[in-house]
Amino acid sequence: MAFLDSTVVTVALPAVQDDLDTGLSGLQWIVNGYMVTLSALILLSGSLSDRFGRVRLFMVGVAVFALASALCTFAPTLGWLVAGRVAQGVGGALLTPGSLAILQAGFREQDRARAIGAWSGLTGVAAAVGPFVGGWLVQVGDWRLIFLINLPVAAAVLAIAWFRVPESRDADASGRLDYPGALLGVAALGGITYALIQWGAVGAAPGVWTAAALGVLALAVFLLVEARSRNPMLPLGVFSSTAFSTTNAATVLIYGSLGPLLFLLVIHLQEVGGYSPVAAGAASLPITLMMLALSAGSGRLAARIGPRPQLFAGPLLLAAGFVLLSRLEPEAPYLTGVLPGVLLVALGLSTTVAPLTATVLASVSERHAGLASGVNNTLARGAQLIGVAAVPVLAGIGGTGGGSAGANGGPEALAQGFGPAMLILAGLCASASLCALALPRGRMPEAAEKAEPTAAEPPPRFCGASGPPLRSCPGSRAGE
Repeated sequence: MAFLDSTVVTVALPAVQDDLDTGLSGLQWIVNGYMVTLSALILLSGSLSDRFGRVRLFMVGVAVFALASALCTFAPTLGWLVAGRVAQGVGGALLTPGSLAILQAGFREQDRARAIGAWSGLTGVAAAVGPFVGGWLVQVGDWRLIFLINLPVAAAVLAIAWFRVPESRDADASGRLDYPGALLGVAALGGITYALIQWGAVGAAPGVWTAAALGVLALAVFLLVEARSRNPMLPLGVFSSTAFSTTNAATVLIYGSLGPLLFLLVIHLQEVGGYSPVAAGAASLPITLMMLALSAGSGRLAARIGPRPQLFAGPLLLAAGFVLLSRLEPEAPYLTGVLPGVLLVALGLSTTVAPLTATVLASVSERHAGLASGVNNTLARGAQLIGVAAVPVLAGIGGTGGGSAGANGGPEALAQGFGPAMLILAGLCASASLCALALPRGRMPEAAEKAEPTAAEPPPRFCGASGPPLRSCPGSRAGE
């Protein structure tokens, strides 16, 4: 449900826009309402599952996601739909890391790799079929069906989890949980996101400046709380590693460009290019397929030659793809107008993501691998959130009204602003390539603290194009 919804919702955005009479700012909130709570709570979720029971928290997450999906299905207005998406983000943060923690804790060691391989494969399948499922449901029925289908799935999952899945928890889990950090994270992301989206819709109004100030203040207090907390959600000490900080900076730039691409491309193809929902959703399918096919080989190559060449060349390939897409004509055919740029983006991501994740993990000690993976994933999702909010504003695309009624939000503004938006994304990726110059030449960087020898572990788990692969449940000690 969580991985499927991350792709089907984007395909349905133009239909939602017509039905609820909203502009681009409303569509941004539909996407970002989910990402605010997911990004801020996913690190805390792993610790909660260790303490209160992984299956129990997973079931709570599924139930919250299902109830939120029901709210989205019957939402009469944009406000109710955004509220449902915010609640879906809470459910997604609880169930996504919990599912992986259950596999790690519940399977014998000799069976764990196969179980997690199935988990990885199904997340890849969900990312691949999501555009088709969403586009088909919108074409044959109504956009509300993309949320309604979650309800029977959730009922089946809850029944299986209740009767067939054994509970597990960390008996040694102790210390206070970082609830203040989680709340401040939501406040910071929410305030900054609100300010950026409303800036594009209504300009620099007093409410926009107030939200921006509150968001920045919450961010500053969050960093202060994390620095002083005994059990921080985001231990700032991990950033003392130059390689860890550098690769996470590259992650922010790369995923901060990927989020706006996936958001704007599908809307542009439908609103400006006249594509059907299915065709627009399938336009980005090569990204998922190439990542599935090439990421493992890219990781092996980085292990042999070191990550620096790929982390320099990969973002440049991404930038080249964005430059090609910036020249997209309003009614350009897919094969000659859209596909070349999408293929370059896919090749750039396939070149970059595996060595980027491997470098993040290699930059910290083995016992902090789960934490490093969770931090990297959280930063990636937060960057997508800010990118979707900020890039349309910078490119001059906005407006609150529906259709062409918005001040800057009609198809004409989208057609004019799409090219500049893609060039902004190209600049972000070109900047990300410079981060590679701070890495040492040769093999992967090593953590200052040597890891204890451990048995071979399965490769990072594929998470689709929406986030970097996960090494383990973020914040969780399952499987240690």
